[in-house]
Amino acid sequence: MSPKKAKKKAAEGASSNVFTIFEQAQIQEFKEAFTIMDQNRDGFIDKNDLRDTFAALGRLNVKQEEIDDMLKEAPGPVNFTVFLTMFGEKLKGADPEETILNAFKVFDPEGTGSLKKDFVTEMLTTQADRFSPEEMEQMFAAFPPDVAGNLDYKNLVYVITHGEEKDQE
Repeated sequence: MSPKKAKKKAAEGASSNVFTIFEQAQIQEFKEAFTIMDQNRDGFIDKNDLRDTFAALGRLNVKQEEIDDMLKEAPGPVNFTVFLTMFGEKLKGADPEETILNAFKVFDPEGTGSLKKDFVTEMLTTQADRFSPEEMEQMFAAFPPDVAGNLDYKNLVYVITHGEEKDQE
């Protein structure tokens, strides 16, 4: 059996009912994310794809160990079904606030709790469900960045999930 067929066979063993966990629109969004990450378009996310994805997001100094650890979470080669299954397992029982916060934390490796306004604008207007200039304006009107141009994403996530601002201590 060729390595490609062996990869395909191993990946087929992944949970087949994963497509019932998510709505069709969500599956489409995961497919877009998978396609963005599958840099070499071979149908699998590997070490090089992850490294290239991090580089595209501005993280150039990712340790090989970090990439290896990510891939070790998968039961085998990461095709779309495995990718979707892994997200399903991660999101099962996850608090929406925690889920959204974790999405922002990917772009905040130092854990500062804020991101540059320009970076947030770039990501939200060029990736997946793109924000319009009007939507960006509305967001920054509701959540203005500080004088240094940083957006407090922890407060933003709190308001998104709870509908009101946390009392500032």
